Amino acid sequence: MNTNTKSDGGGSRARGMLRAAWRGFVLAVVSLPLAVLSFTLTAVSIALVPLGVGLFTTPWVLTGVRAFADRRRLLAAEWAGIRITSAYRPVPQGANPWTRTFAMLRDPATWRDLRWLPVDMTAGFLTALLPAVLVLYPLEGFALAAGLWRTMMDGTRGAYWYGFVPVSDQASALGAGVLGVVLLFLAHRYAVSAFQAHFRLTRALLTPTESELSERVRVLTETRRDAVDTSAAELRRIERDLHDGAQARLVAMGMDLGTIEALMDRDPERAKQLLAQARRSSADALAELRDLVRGIHPPVLAERGLGDAVRALALRLPVPCEVTVDLAGRAQAPVESAAYFAASEVLTNAVKHSGADRIWVDVHHAEGRLRVSVTDDGKGGAVVAAGSGLTGVERRLGTFDGVLAVSSPAGGPTMVTMEIPCELS
Repeated sequence: MNTNTKSDGGGSRARGMLRAAWRGFVLAVVSLPLAVLSFTLTAVSIALVPLGVGLFTTPWVLTGVRAFADRRRLLAAEWAGIRITSAYRPVPQGANPWTRTFAMLRDPATWRDLRWLPVDMTAGFLTALLPAVLVLYPLEGFALAAGLWRTMMDGTRGAYWYGFVPVSDQASALGAGVLGVVLLFLAHRYAVSAFQAHFRLTRALLTPTESELSERVRVLTETRRDAVDTSAAELRRIERDLHDGAQARLVAMGMDLGTIEALMDRDPERAKQLLAQARRSSADALAELRDLVRGIHPPVLAERGLGDAVRALALRLPVPCEVTVDLAGRAQAPVESAAYFAASEVLTNAVKHSGADRIWVDVHHAEGRLRVSVTDDGKGGAVVAAGSGLTGVERRLGTFDGVLAVSSPAGGPTMVTMEIPCELS
């Protein structure tokens, strides 16, 4: 029983050694050219910013660097069980090149990535390649011990060096074989640890500082507090609408029914008039209750998802609205609700204030973000300022770590882009 356990443990360690060697070799071969390319393109693109060209190329290059770093974070978790926190500040896709470029350059995570790239192409390359060297290099020692050393000797040069062993005859070749055994033993014990050292080095360079994490927590705390305040205000609005609308109509309808009961025998005509009025009041109260329920959570959103809910929203607009949806699944219900009401608010603003003749809505999911863009051909001039509807939209999105970008030059067109990080199911 104990023998089998030891055998299984040795086999598991051997499989781990071979897996670390293979993965390290692939990682070293693939990551070195990508790291060099990323660093070179970034340096050239940032250098071209003063000339204007870099304003257009830098966001794309830095997005690629972030994707490269995020891929390494994913491999660290999958291959070594090492979690590396990502703390990029969100950058809206709809912003102009100037805004996107300097938003990314002001992000400390960007410069952390750029410091990591030179280390990854040097020390990172060596630590990734080391497990493969520890596993493969002993094979040369075994081949020399088996007689391959004779093919290395051409008589015109001295001994063939294997590590620190000069091989010139069979005895020294056997010494190379012994060194190979020692190296293989070291690989068996330390190849996995050497492979993990690569990701520990990556974590040391890519992990955000405590101050960045504290700032992130502060921002999220503020957005959560805004969400609570918004929810309380929404609850008060619902109570007010019920009190002033449907409830008042139902009370009036009850009073009318009491009057009808008293007039039924002595004034049937008047009773019929009050019955018709009560029927209209009941229909109006039902319509107000339906509108109120739709404002809380529209049934089409719960039943058919965000895409169809936005289409239904567009059909009720007095302005022609074209909706494009590209969603491979559904986001979580709170995210869908936030995106729906944010889109509803933006569409309402466009109808009321833009003077647009046509509106376009694009809903899609890409790069782990749900994006809703609303474009109109109106007069422009929309801004995110205190008291504007867009401020409320920004707060609503901030609850889910989302962002809002507005491009609205004078004379139009206006494009409002909303992003919420999420995954689809």
